[in-house]
Amino acid sequence: MYGIVDCDNCYVSCERVFRPDLEGKPVVVLSNNDGCVVARSNEAKALGIKEGTPYYQVAEQFPHEKIAVFSSNYELYGELTSRVVSIIRQEAPAYFRYSIDECFVYLNSSLFTPHSSLQKWGENLHNRIWRSVGMPVSIGLAPNKTLAKIASKLAKKFEVYRHCCIIDNDANRIAALKWLPVEDVWGIGRRYAEKLHALGCRTAYDFAQHHKDWVRMTFNNINIIRTWQELNGEDVVPNEQLAKKKSICTSRSFNGMIGCLRQ
Repeated sequence: MYGIVDCDNCYVSCERVFRPDLEGKPVVVLSNNDGCVVARSNEAKALGIKEGTPYYQVAEQFPHEKIAVFSSNYELYGELTSRVVSIIRQEAPAYFRYSIDECFVYLNSSLFTPHSSLQKWGENLHNRIWRSVGMPVSIGLAPNKTLAKIASKLAKKFEVYRHCCIIDNDANRIAALKWLPVEDVWGIGRRYAEKLHALGCRTAYDFAQHHKDWVRMTFNNINIIRTWQELNGEDVVPNEQLAKKKSICTSRSFNGMIGCLRQ
């Protein structure tokens, strides 16, 4: 069973660790030169502030809103997210830090039966990170990395999951794919999303329903084929592909995704 632990609105959450008075209020973080918005709180998103909006336009478009604005502080963000990872490494037998705010984990599902035990593990991890660091995280668990990413989106979106969503059967998988727009599938970029839309694929489920031969002939791209396979429940995305996608330093990485044990 794979999982991904994703810091919610990472840069904003880091700023709120030292400004808890901003909880529930619109907050944005700007790029290095304070040129544009690179991170938004849920409240800022609800106002309609888009990622990439130039800073000067925020004041022009929302003159009557009290929006907290921060310059990027990557040293702070790196320090706090490293604390999150240090907790993850204690709770998971193997992990791979995918980006500054995301960490893949591997769990032996045989140690987490029934389903409620796995759910409890995720909830406990969220609670420990929140108590120790003050950072909210969303956790997705599934038989492969692509479905785990989808599960984390559900955990982030819907409170009913209590910060941890598990896709562990076909019924849950199909429901998740029907919910997710195809452009939001991990591994499908803007260009491929536009092509899929033109071909009538609006959701991840629409794409997954096609035959593998159709996918191969239409795209002739191994990464898209692997994405299709994972949407259909296979486990095929190699760990080397993860390492190439994000260039970060990690103290411990997967060895075949299961060979990296706690020290």
